[in-house]
Amino acid sequence: MTTAVSAAQPGAPRPAPGPAADEGLARRLRALACTAPLHDLDVRKANLAGEYSTYAMAEVALAAIDVVTLQMDFDTGADQEETIARLLPRIAAQAPDRPAAEHERVARWVLENLINVGSVDRGFRAVYGTFGPDGAYVRRDYDFKLIEEVPGPGGTVYLRTTDEAVNVLVGALDTDVTSAQIAAEVKLEVLVNRGRLADAQLAAEQARYRTVQYAETLRRALEATRRNVRSVDWLKTVPDMISEALDHVADRYRHENAILTNIRRVRDETGDERHPDHKLRAAELVDIVKDCIRRHTQLQSRLLDAGPIFRAEQDRQAFATPAARVGLDLYGQLLHPILPEPLERATRVTDAFFARGTGPRTPASVRLGDLVDLLLTPPAPREHLGAEMPEPDLIATPDDSRFSEEHHAAAAELLELAPEAPRRLSGLLAEARRRDPELPYLVALIAVHAASPPVGTAYRQGEQRLLFAVDDGTELDDPEFGGADLIVGTALLDAAGMAAERSEAPARAARGTKEHDL
Repeated sequence: MTTAVSAAQPGAPRPAPGPAADEGLARRLRALACTAPLHDLDVRKANLAGEYSTYAMAEVALAAIDVVTLQMDFDTGADQEETIARLLPRIAAQAPDRPAAEHERVARWVLENLINVGSVDRGFRAVYGTFGPDGAYVRRDYDFKLIEEVPGPGGTVYLRTTDEAVNVLVGALDTDVTSAQIAAEVKLEVLVNRGRLADAQLAAEQARYRTVQYAETLRRALEATRRNVRSVDWLKTVPDMISEALDHVADRYRHENAILTNIRRVRDETGDERHPDHKLRAAELVDIVKDCIRRHTQLQSRLLDAGPIFRAEQDRQAFATPAARVGLDLYGQLLHPILPEPLERATRVTDAFFARGTGPRTPASVRLGDLVDLLLTPPAPREHLGAEMPEPDLIATPDDSRFSEEHHAAAAELLELAPEAPRRLSGLLAEARRRDPELPYLVALIAVHAASPPVGTAYRQGEQRLLFAVDDGTELDDPEFGGADLIVGTALLDAAGMAAERSEAPARAARGTKEHDL
């Protein structure tokens, strides 16, 4: 993702080691980049038609991220209209004398900018610089999103916050989810025990955000598994994550239940005369911690279902029944039979085949309005010789084959067997090993493929000989290979039958196209 590298000037001093070359600097730069779209809202609000300077757009954006995050579930997200409805009281408090329609417009404008509706990929990009191992200054692109639109059941669209948005809300980018969750829980317990319920409420909300982010990580892994089971490391990465997550959930259960007991004790024992707002804070904390426990219960059930989901997807993707249809052999069924024919007969077959084998074409205009625009648009002037063709940049493909042309020629010579004199694979391997140490691998590969020879394809392509291999139960005695000691031989194909097949192929192909039309 590197976009540009500026080389250091000759004789220039190298940057001092420390924060300039540390990964921590890159994390802080990315954290700063994630807050840029929020600050940009206050800069661009002057472009709106009307007087919107009284609205704090960054504050509304943070509130929108908060609302979407707390409405997110494991399988669904937040409804856009409900999110706007929850934002309206905060926006109305900033400008109570403005009409409700203006408040709704501000809410939609902020939400659409967080989604970044105007861009192609609906994402943000920031450029930051770091120092490489050689001391050169490297500019990098950082692509991120804050709120995503995801499809839901029945054609609905939900909103989901990304990891970057949660990190902006909490204030720590690239923080380990487990360690951040434990730190938030410990901080919450200490604040509750000390009676600082206002700070405890903020810590509880941060703990809930981390829980949402942890569940989102698991959801993405399962979603990628449903698309392609090979794209997710189910051998080590995901099982380790599930095991750690289950231990994490068990610890959080015990921790949160103890915190809930302490909060209820503070709520019930606090006197109204000294701390009139403590009972209200404690009641709000009880609701937040209960929501954390509910989310952990849901996360635990999803973690327990992750293994069966993986096995079911593996069975579905790896062992699915192939399509029950026969492919078309263009060379054997079309090209080879018509090559000996005269041009007049051959073109009738090829014209009939390609006219119906190319598939349907999309019309240039599918609506009446498009057709009218197409007819009324004057033709564009053309160059006499057409547009200039770009010069192709051809790159030679490296030959990374293990076997050379000499190996293939030697294997073909070795397997040029008489039809009446088949040989054992063990003898062929021994003779190939005397010629070249690499040759036995190619001979063994060809012999294994010959165990299921493509008789029909060779017959249609006019082959005179066909290599075959048969297993008679004899075990292979070889220092490098194991398995069956195959009997490898050559079979002669019916030349007369192939000649008759070639003579009937054009007529049969023409009949096939007519039947296809019917």
